[in-house]
Amino acid sequence: MKMTKRRQFLSLLGIGLGSAGLTLKQAQAHHTETHFEDTTKHKLVYQCNKADTDYLESVLFSCGEMLRKYGDDIHLVIAAFGPGLNLLAKQPNRPISSIHRQRVKSLAEYGVELQACGNTMKSLNWTEDDIIDEADIIKIGVEGIMLLQEQGFSYISL
Repeated sequence: MKMTKRRQFLSLLGIGLGSAGLTLKQAQAHHTETHFEDTTKHKLVYQCNKADTDYLESVLFSCGEMLRKYGDDIHLVIAAFGPGLNLLAKQPNRPISSIHRQRVKSLAEYGVELQACGNTMKSLNWTEDDIIDEADIIKIGVEGIMLLQEQGFSYISL
């Protein structure tokens, strides 16, 4: 059985991205090459509205665990707003560890959608140039969560 790049990543995720040495250049899969079709059985949207290290670790670890367990049969979204938007910033206003910055980019390479709240960006005087390329900017972060729930996504707030 051929192992997909995403499945290879998921096995490495168990070791931890830092010790696995996985870089974005090595991660060639893009979400359009993975699984996101209307037939995805499991759908989760994670709220990310805080910037403290333990909280971000919980969100990213949980997201990675769900990827490892469900592989290509899960559609994951991290919706960042308020202080949590710093996770998706090129130059965060709050301390975001390099490990978390690398992990969020790696998760995006394996199909996790990242949503950045336009309202929060506006309040911080940020433009799309301030947000990592892997993220999609949506006008209202909470509205994005609501619309995903209306599409059958389960809402996770840690």
